Amino acid sequence: MTSLPDLLRLVVVPALGWAAYRDVRTRRVPNDLWAPLALLGVVLLVWEAFSRLGDPYLSVWALRVALSVGIVAPLALAFWYVGGFGGADAKAFMVLAVLLPTYPTYQIDSVWLPIVTTDVGVFSLTVLTNAVLVALAYPLALAGHNLLRGEFSWVAFLGREIPVDEVPSHHGSLLETPDGFTRNGLDLDALRMYLRWRGVSLAKLRANPALRDPATLPEEPNEPTDGAVLADGSGDPWGAAAFLDDIDSSAYGTTPDQLRAGLDVLIAADEVWITPGIPFIVPTFFGLLLALTVGDLLFAVLFAVGLV
Repeated sequence: MTSLPDLLRLVVVPALGWAAYRDVRTRRVPNDLWAPLALLGVVLLVWEAFSRLGDPYLSVWALRVALSVGIVAPLALAFWYVGGFGGADAKAFMVLAVLLPTYPTYQIDSVWLPIVTTDVGVFSLTVLTNAVLVALAYPLALAGHNLLRGEFSWVAFLGREIPVDEVPSHHGSLLETPDGFTRNGLDLDALRMYLRWRGVSLAKLRANPALRDPATLPEEPNEPTDGAVLADGSGDPWGAAAFLDDIDSSAYGTTPDQLRAGLDVLIAADEVWITPGIPFIVPTFFGLLLALTVGDLLFAVLFAVGLV
């Protein structure tokens, strides 16, 4: 029968699903979400450790827990440190490393889930490999969509084209400069910070390109916020340097040149290419669902082709 600790662990599914939805909509996940889940994980580990006293497989279980907490959690932290993960992505995996270190088991009629398990038996590692495989499918889907539209350049794998007036409600970054495509375009959160700082909309900038003149900057700039989507010097075109000097933030690493180039594109074009920048917590959520049902996708593929 399914154990009570394994049933309680399922609370992570709606929690991670909500976090993924929130991250897609706002690119912000409240920190308060993670501590209760981590605490639950610790309580369940203590519960299971006591319930396994005298079990000859206790040492195997303990080794798998140690591998999850000692490898997966630090790996998530390392990915965050080098910029491969966002903060929420790293926290999600650190929670999973504690809450789901070993394979849970669930019985539905005569079927036991997950179906495909591994000899290593570290469930959080399975979620991680599943998430990577799910994430790899996204650029392929983008490419398929763009190829059908006749776009055959490298940008087809990274982004999509949207009307300029939709830019303020999207996250990600521009894939264009006045000189062509780029992988280092303006961050759209930084764009929103700039617009709020100036107290203008993108539509107003497009309607009045004279605002490129830094003499039109406000005498008392507004609060730039953090650039989240809300339910809204002659040698310094657009006042880009003045903005970055004034705010107490790096604006996501944006440089004055990036901001100027992005604004020049946005006032001239009707449609622009952006990279949606899907947060990794989204494939993590789907990787978790697949891990709880199908199991380890990588192991299943390797087994199917005879490599394991």
